[in-house]
Amino acid sequence: QVQLVESGGGLVQTGGSLRLSCTASGPTISNYKLGWFRQAPGKEREFLAAIGWSGGATYRADSVRGRGTITRDGAKNTVYLNLRSVGGEAAAVYYCATAEGSLYWEAGYNCWGQGTQVTVSP
Repeated sequence: QVQLVESGGGLVQTGGSLRLSCTASGPTISNYKLGWFRQAPGKEREFLAAIGWSGGATYRADSVRGRGTITRDGAKNTVYLNLRSVGGEAAAVYYCATAEGSLYWEAGYNCWGQGTQVTVSP
């Protein structure tokens, strides 16, 4: 059973940067790709980025390309999402999840963390 725990949320200023962490545990974690999503109030969950646990191949949504990176630290079983120059659209709950299907859609993920809240101040 894979378990995912997100951290790093909190208050960030408009134009600032944030770094979110997703620590994974479980015997089969290396079999998966891990993705990051966010969900703002009243909106659907939005794909941001994903990374292959073994090969490190990365995938990013247009909304974060050029402003966001996803990396992993195998020794720590942790995947990071870095976003810079954030705007109001970054205010959301951020989730990481393991993918068993399509990377770009919520339905392609089978295990989710609890999420971490990001608030953006003017």
